[in-house]
Amino acid sequence: MHTIQPESYSQRSFIYRQFSGEKSVDNTFMQVAGGVLALSTGKDSDAPGLIDLSLVPRAGFRGVNAEQYVNSMGFPVPASPNQAAMTSQGECVLRLSQKEFWLLSHPQQNVCDRVEGYALPENGCYPLYCQDSHTWFAMTGKHCPDILAKVCGVDLRAACFPPGAIAQTSVARVNAIIIHHVIGSEQVFSIMSDSASATYLWGALLDAMAEYEGQVYGLNKLIE
Repeated sequence: MHTIQPESYSQRSFIYRQFSGEKSVDNTFMQVAGGVLALSTGKDSDAPGLIDLSLVPRAGFRGVNAEQYVNSMGFPVPASPNQAAMTSQGECVLRLSQKEFWLLSHPQQNVCDRVEGYALPENGCYPLYCQDSHTWFAMTGKHCPDILAKVCGVDLRAACFPPGAIAQTSVARVNAIIIHHVIGSEQVFSIMSDSASATYLWGALLDAMAEYEGQVYGLNKLIE
């Protein structure tokens, strides 16, 4: 698996260089949506971790008929904005406003395959290309709220920000969406932000994690 490298694929994570060259010595990779993401980074501990999910498939929809469309595909629809709901297959449905929904795949699934079987309504619902517009990182570990408190003004402790909560806020001065949810058996804080700021935000989050000996992990942290 060491022969697989991100540079060999046309689809690449926004931060693929962080896993390439000399940095890839201990890395193994897994094919995801036409590219590869780190499966293992040679690190395995209980320390907080940061995982790149930027190539994991996702889809978005906006419009007055978006809720009806999402519901027609069999996805659970959160009752109000800034809430998330999980499916039995590990997909995560985000309601970002009354009229905007994002569908996030489990790392081993492709939610877009399911969506392709349903035609969009003739009006009142159009696609959002959040796969390209936003990067996706996941932070794991019990110290996540304390770490994120360094770079975000929202109180993300469980009492104020339980699983299923969404915050549209600023992280390290970058506009971001934070979702508290589960991937596999791991409680995570997913952080989605403008893809143009991906490298900067990755570095800022690693810096915030340093006090807690944070590590960069691969997908095996979430799918084993």
